[in-house]
Amino acid sequence: MSDNSVVAGNGYIVGSKLEKALKAGYFVATGELGPPQSADRKEIEHKANFLKGIVESVNITDNQTAVVRMSSISVAVMLMELGIEPNIQMTCRDRNRIAIQSDLLGAYALGCRNLLCLTGDHQTFGNHPQSKNVHDLDSISLLQAVRDMRDQKVFQCGEKIKGQEPRFFLGAAANPFADPFEFRPYRLAKKAAAGANFIQTQIIFNVPKFQEFMRRVVDLGAHEKTYILAGVAPIKSLGAAKYMATKVPGMEVDPEYITRMENATKGLPTIAEIKAMEPKEAAEARKARQQAAETAGIGICVEIINECKKIEGVAGVHIMAIEWEQAVDSIVSQTQIGPKYDPSRQAA
Repeated sequence: MSDNSVVAGNGYIVGSKLEKALKAGYFVATGELGPPQSADRKEIEHKANFLKGIVESVNITDNQTAVVRMSSISVAVMLMELGIEPNIQMTCRDRNRIAIQSDLLGAYALGCRNLLCLTGDHQTFGNHPQSKNVHDLDSISLLQAVRDMRDQKVFQCGEKIKGQEPRFFLGAAANPFADPFEFRPYRLAKKAAAGANFIQTQIIFNVPKFQEFMRRVVDLGAHEKTYILAGVAPIKSLGAAKYMATKVPGMEVDPEYITRMENATKGLPTIAEIKAMEPKEAAEARKARQQAAETAGIGICVEIINECKKIEGVAGVHIMAIEWEQAVDSIVSQTQIGPKYDPSRQAA
């Protein structure tokens, strides 16, 4: 990997577990945890237990979908106390450049070492649509600012940082499926040039199109400037598959996957039949339908990961199983990736 980041004397930019695994050439797996819409620490601990030891690091979303949640940095501290490396997210929607830089100084002092720089979902999607967005910076100018804080030891205004600079292994997001498609590889390359040490993509449910996207990324040589993690997710239900196919901007779902989710519950009682059952029988029937759908959804995710392993330039996967964190262990075990199940690591 060859980028312009300043490398410390130990050969690493930062030395986080994620950076070390990527530099070692392992096909890595990262996870994701959505903070609660409350101050309940126990909910964080419950979700974290499903991810500990099976992924390199765990993304902590920053008020995802513009909904008020516990802060990313505070959850990151809790994860570190549990022995899990966090990957904090920072959006430009809610903070100006003063607040962003202040939060990042504090995050580094608390032990955070990985950072994903995002523009952020528009506030009209969330539970405070009347709020004002900030967008003093965007994801690319945020990358540039944090890179300069780390490598040049200067604030965004150009003033020198007096003392310890915040050193983060910097990440960004990429959507291979947004229009215009031809522009997306150049957008990824631009983020790499701005300072992204790794990229996590939108969830992939159209493998052929992602393969073409990566072919173009490789032609640009961008895969040699940043590590690219393919975004994947298990489908929990037919309804979820249809929702992602029709309601989520910038996401493409192969119709074959919807058909497979439909077929997963064939031969089981229908929703209408369940409504006519006695309560105990109905509960068992609903559970059977749910288990069948979840098995199919995990199976699709496993297949996509195995395809991603074959694609030049893909350094790992980012598994987005928010509110279904318990599925991640099955996914990484079946694909033999991550610190627990990768046989090459066991041999090492």
